Amino acid sequence: MKKKTGILLRMAFLATCLSAMFMMNAQAYLDPAATSYIVQIISGVVIACGVTVGIFWKKIRLFFRKMRMKSLEKKLAKKSGADSAQSTDTNPNG
Repeated sequence: MKKKTGILLRMAFLATCLSAMFMMNAQAYLDPAATSYIVQIISGVVIACGVTVGIFWKKIRLFFRKMRMKSLEKKLAKKSGADSAQSTDTNPNG
């Protein structure tokens, strides 16, 4: 499967390079309506991404908070384990 994907990507890259080498100048006109349409598309994508993040913001925040809490718990467990080992070593009664 990976070999087929690799071959496909190489062929697509080769086709792109060949078409770029033999490209001719285009005598075209890009009117202001087309430009405003492109701006609308870009702004629509940005707004859609913002809405998506806004909808899932609570879940995203909880995910990162859980990750941070797990790492803090590991650090505290490691530290408490090291502290308890030191306290038993230096305890004159034990």
